[in-house]
Amino acid sequence: MNERSDFIVRNLSAGEVELPVEWAALEGWNPGLHDASCFWAADPDGFFIGEWRGEPVACLSAVAYDEGFGFIGLYIVKPEFRGRGFGMRLWQHGMDYLRNRNVGLDGVLAQQENYRKSGFQLAYRNIRFQGVEQGAVHSDISNASELPFEQLVEYDRQCFPAARARFLAAWIGQPDAVALTAIRDDRVAGYGVLRRCRTGCKIGPLFADNDQIASNLFDGLGARMPGEVIVLDVPETNPAAVALAKRHGMTSVFETARMYTQEPPAIPVERVFGVTSFELG
Repeated sequence: MNERSDFIVRNLSAGEVELPVEWAALEGWNPGLHDASCFWAADPDGFFIGEWRGEPVACLSAVAYDEGFGFIGLYIVKPEFRGRGFGMRLWQHGMDYLRNRNVGLDGVLAQQENYRKSGFQLAYRNIRFQGVEQGAVHSDISNASELPFEQLVEYDRQCFPAARARFLAAWIGQPDAVALTAIRDDRVAGYGVLRRCRTGCKIGPLFADNDQIASNLFDGLGARMPGEVIVLDVPETNPAAVALAKRHGMTSVFETARMYTQEPPAIPVERVFGVTSFELG
């Protein structure tokens, strides 16, 4: 048998997306309890598995948000099958699927050079902060469910490179999660989502017009699950976001390289206090 011809790449079905999420847990990425169904909603055609002689050995997500932007994540090769070219073949399949889009990723810092070979350029670092939060209640913070969904989608689009209504509907509506909004002068001025993970919780996204609104949202989210270990991933290019994390007693535990194949999307990074996820951007 030919090892190369015995390797195939195929799309994952909705029920199979749990597999790469489980592999992510084994890698120590601590995914959310309901990440699989939410991720799937972003692009049902963007999840791939590499099989060697019928056995799943590699996975990748290549989410096409629209015709102009995509994001690569969940790139995992089972340890015993690494170094045999399976990962690169799967990677190329995902990149071919995304075609001419501007593609983003969050990669470990040590792999930057490999990503550069695939046409990616460093935009900035994302810093993972972690800490225990008790939270506080603020009168200007309310449940996202009280807001017309279209207004939330519109605000999110201002802070993310593409519209993602289907993903957002799943993300804010998932079990074991809280979605809060801030309203100023009858308009959305920020929102955030906290979801329970295998260990503790993660906040993301956390988008806000300024650091005070972001801090109130952070407090409100923490108050819903007090005493839990909370993770917040912030772009280093937003000093106010870094300061918010440190002000809440969080410590830096990990960093990624946010990279793109084209110019970084023109979004107001000063309003991004927490990225949605390292897997989907």
